Amino acid sequence: MQAADGSGPGQPNQRLLALLVALAALTAFMALYVFRSLDDNRLTSWQWAFDQADIAWLFPALAVAIAFAYAASGVSVPGRWQAPLLFVWSFMAAAFFWGAPEVIVDTARYFVQAKYLELYGVGFFMREWGGEIAAWTDLPLVPFLHGLVFTLFGEARIAVQIFTTLLFSATVVVTWLIGRTLWDDTVGGVAGALLLAMPYLLTQSALMLVDVPTMFFLALAVFVTIKAIGDGEIRFLLAAPVAITLAMLSKYSTWLMLSVLAVVVLVHLEQDWRTVMKRAVAIGLATILLAGLLALIKFDLVVSQMQLLWGYQWPGLARWEESHVSTFLYQVHPFVTVAALCSLAIAIVRRDRRYAIVAWMLLLIVVLGIKRARYVLITLPMLALMAGYALREISDGRLRRFIVACAIASGLVTAYFGYLPLLNSTSSANLMAAAERIDALESDRVEVFTLAQERSIINPAVLVPILDLYTVKQVLYVQNPLAPPPWSALATSPLRFSWQFDRPSYYGSAAPNADDAAVVIASRPGQAPPDPIKLNIEDMEFVEAFEISDSIFKLKALIYLYEPPE
Repeated sequence: MQAADGSGPGQPNQRLLALLVALAALTAFMALYVFRSLDDNRLTSWQWAFDQADIAWLFPALAVAIAFAYAASGVSVPGRWQAPLLFVWSFMAAAFFWGAPEVIVDTARYFVQAKYLELYGVGFFMREWGGEIAAWTDLPLVPFLHGLVFTLFGEARIAVQIFTTLLFSATVVVTWLIGRTLWDDTVGGVAGALLLAMPYLLTQSALMLVDVPTMFFLALAVFVTIKAIGDGEIRFLLAAPVAITLAMLSKYSTWLMLSVLAVVVLVHLEQDWRTVMKRAVAIGLATILLAGLLALIKFDLVVSQMQLLWGYQWPGLARWEESHVSTFLYQVHPFVTVAALCSLAIAIVRRDRRYAIVAWMLLLIVVLGIKRARYVLITLPMLALMAGYALREISDGRLRRFIVACAIASGLVTAYFGYLPLLNSTSSANLMAAAERIDALESDRVEVFTLAQERSIINPAVLVPILDLYTVKQVLYVQNPLAPPPWSALATSPLRFSWQFDRPSYYGSAAPNADDAAVVIASRPGQAPPDPIKLNIEDMEFVEAFEISDSIFKLKALIYLYEPPE
């Protein structure tokens, strides 16, 4: 008879299965590496991350990680310790990416919005959202929270990174709670852990974007609604409308995904349907009242944003897409995706209605053909729950834990040895390195000049807020805007927002003087500045050039730093 930990007469068989799992993990990694040209992700494609990787140490590193995974699989974590350990482990895993640069220029919008709140207060932020504070297609919750972080802890990127990483770890715990509530600790624990087997997700947890916070608020809304509809506890009935509204205020893409709440209600109708409907109506009316009141305050803005989303953003999904092969095999470990697919058959055989709750968002992704990885990201906790549902069928606890640990080990090796070096090799890293050097200068302020991008159609003015995010010095930017490219090229571009980006008033709040340092942001070495910029820097002393340049992205941010003569 075999013991729970795998000891006893069945141990050789268990070791053979563990060896097969290890070989499968190594084979999967090797197959993805060999066929890395299939990964068309726009940020962390394997064909870029591992194009020059040294195979001689990459696979040994993975083998060592899998050996550690096998050792760790021998430890069974009691249910009461799962949540705190998942929180700590996920936070530590994501914290490794705090040193990566902001590689997505959307950061500029969110930083500008947050800085308005920091400088002028909550009242100004609420009043001017969509006015002086350009809102584009953004919703205010996450920039509002970023602004509060700046207000409480100072305008430091690390403060926002800690905040976002905390929300990532909180999502891991909420995923565990959903799995435990619908099924048991095994589904919840496995699902929470499998979020660490998604290397793309780890890269996003350190960036000043809205995606990871949105993922948290969406998962929270699902969990709280499940508890409110299923148990009817007053605390959850009161919290559900608030959680749903917070998710709605995070990002417009959550509005579609929140249709899962109707599925939650339908699934629970097998209980006392009258009681369930009363709870659902109460939550629905309270949410309509709360969210509707907030929408009415900015009604004209919401209408204009919806028009932009319908006429520009939604058609753009077909132009800016990444394949499901890329997202669900390269950016998510194949073990997770395979287990999630197997879970469909298991749920159908068992006629488990609760499974529809976790499968609904992924069904929308497939049916509607949503292929942009950043839009899929908010549904990844549900993918992990689907995988956890299938892996629960493995009765051998250690074998199940080893499969999960192998997926995590592979994901971490991919993230740390592939994605992190890739991100640090982009020209976006110049902004971060230059800011560190600027902070060491005696000048209290730095005036920024931007030269036209020669390969990208982006407005280089959006690079100024990203530089500002890194430096503690006051940034001035009074340069006249450049002429935009032809509308035919800009109309369908994801970078269109950069030309509708108004320079924040606080960058021109003080006149430049002779004591200011200067930064020129160029797109190539030797790019000649126009005469007005040349006059500003000709009497200054050159300090240092930051010229990391990649061959992947068209946007280049080469930095040339000057300081006043002594």
